[in-house]
Amino acid sequence: MEYKFTKATDEEHKIKIDSNLLYAVWKSGCARGGAEADFEVRTSFVGQGADIEITGKGDDYGKIKKIKDKIYNNRYNGRMPIPKDITPGDNVWFEVKLSKQGLKGKSNTIPGMPEPVLTKIQWDKKEARRGDIVKLQAELEQVADNTEAFVIIYEYDRDGNHDKVATIPTTVKNRKIGLQWEYEYHEDVDEVPTDEEMKKYGKKYNPPEYFFVIDIDGYRLGGKQESGLLEFKDWIEIIPEDDAGNRFPDMEFKIIAPDGSELTEKTDEKGKIILKDIKPGRYELKGKNQ
Repeated sequence: MEYKFTKATDEEHKIKIDSNLLYAVWKSGCARGGAEADFEVRTSFVGQGADIEITGKGDDYGKIKKIKDKIYNNRYNGRMPIPKDITPGDNVWFEVKLSKQGLKGKSNTIPGMPEPVLTKIQWDKKEARRGDIVKLQAELEQVADNTEAFVIIYEYDRDGNHDKVATIPTTVKNRKIGLQWEYEYHEDVDEVPTDEEMKKYGKKYNPPEYFFVIDIDGYRLGGKQESGLLEFKDWIEIIPEDDAGNRFPDMEFKIIAPDGSELTEKTDEKGKIILKDIKPGRYELKGKNQ
């Protein structure tokens, strides 16, 4: 694009800059039935908030969906919902139109693929401790070997506000996904709300628990915690001392766990109490008769 300036530098003058559609591409490798395929449109000099129209199409399916929106900063990223009954192998593309600028164009094509089916998803255990190696397994149908996938691990929240913990890339082999994950709890267990604290909100203590899902071409599998919940188990060492630093060997103490349950434990000959495989959180120590 070349422009000439023929007027003097001390004069104001206007030039017309042409708008352009630079490209329209799928960011997804296929159009997976029942999922959404990511796409991107890039332009130049179309103006902020210009009207843009994207129409998804398939050779066999016809029009898939029309999206009407506005483009900002000469970039538009979107997601095209792919019908569940898309024909496997059908060429899928989208057309772009910016009517005011007189621009239109067509994207590259990607193949239609059937909706993946999850037949099995699970952890290899129900509990995990710091440093444990946990296996994640899934079995699938209608997914070709060497298909890229992502295993996404979440910390479960009863209110549905699950926190993403890790995203692990992998590939499908023999219609299966299998990988290992080293469990670590990086937060402060003192911040895990106790049962007493949760009662204020009409809820109960809940230890950190985890589930995972499989993402294939934007299709999310296992989002209803079908993997089951992996529960975090912790340990604690308690050393009761008086103000002078003296310990209390062979003495019983009452311990209030974060879930509100009570334990009666006895110190060893060194005045220690070590509890393993316990619920994480704050523990309260009391004398035996308190």
